[in-house]
Amino acid sequence: MVDRPGMIAPEIAETYGVSPHTVTKSWTQHEAWPAPAGKRGRYKEYAAADVAAFVRDHVERQAVTLEPARLYTAQDLESAGVGIRAGTIRADLARGRWPKPDDTADGVNRWLGATATTALAGRRGYRRGGTG
Repeated sequence: MVDRPGMIAPEIAETYGVSPHTVTKSWTQHEAWPAPAGKRGRYKEYAAADVAAFVRDHVERQAVTLEPARLYTAQDLESAGVGIRAGTIRADLARGRWPKPDDTADGVNRWLGATATTALAGRRGYRRGGTG
């Protein structure tokens, strides 16, 4: 078997635990997706190191530490870079998938950093399996 430095969509999908559809219809459409290094069969081939860098920078959630006793709005959490948008928090709250706010003074929902950290830890990442 030939050891190839490049990867095609099915190999990328298998390596990162996502569907080939996610690779071809989502990741490759991202503006930061690497340029093809060639072609293998009907698939474009990408340098494995470039794919790994893309996944690290744009797919995997980065660890962010929130102050446990500080109150955060949904917008504050988005701005902190915890990997979730304020609109997603609001939608998940309405659907019972996000904890009730710890404070609602002046009609603004706020969560303690500890509450938000626990909620975020329970959310699945963008990748299945592996670390990240």
